[in-house]
Amino acid sequence: MKLLRMLANLGYGSRRDVTAMVREGRVTDAAGELLYIDDAPAYADVRIDGEPLDPPAGLVLMLHKPTGYTCSTKDRGRLVYDLLPPRFARRSPQLSTVGRLDRDTSGLLLLTDDGALLHRIISPKARLPKVYEATLAQPLRGDEATIFADGTLMLESEKTPLLPAQLDVLSPTRARLTLHEGRYHQVRRMFAAVGNHVEALHRSRVGGLDLGALAEGRWRALDAADVERLFDAP
Repeated sequence: MKLLRMLANLGYGSRRDVTAMVREGRVTDAAGELLYIDDAPAYADVRIDGEPLDPPAGLVLMLHKPTGYTCSTKDRGRLVYDLLPPRFARRSPQLSTVGRLDRDTSGLLLLTDDGALLHRIISPKARLPKVYEATLAQPLRGDEATIFADGTLMLESEKTPLLPAQLDVLSPTRARLTLHEGRYHQVRRMFAAVGNHVEALHRSRVGGLDLGALAEGRWRALDAADVERLFDAP
């Protein structure tokens, strides 16, 4: 691939912007030799201002989403894309969130420009476990684990019951809930169905991946081993 197209696809700028970067001498190979827009260098050999390029197409990111951010490219207010380098929003193919966390939910959010992988992760057939920690307005009654696990709970406006879910009590007003599907505002609606209200919600795990030491608001690119571990759920 020609250098001009390579850098434009990665979001480093328009073709005009990339051409200007090259003319300014900001684009070199690993040895520091200048590159030109018609060159077709090896991806790993390109440097911009001395730094390696962002990961190529097939990028998968893990983001520790704070509350107050929306998983959208169009909504007003703070967007999860604001937590990433601005050029990531200009990549082609587009970088998309894998499912969504609502504005008031924090935790593990995946993003990728790999459409096939995205659909594999969110497919109902995958049934990847998603682990949430909920802080509740009222103490648990004691029967929630049985209700959530029996696979018959129907949410308002739904036509099919929820898949069985596992609830672990952390304290009278805190619970860990493991789901194998991802319906709209599912955790909040489940607790509403048993007469409670979720005051705070955090997703700590998807499949075999957890946030680990990743700080709130930070992100990291996943490698092939990470993606494999995603599907190797405990």
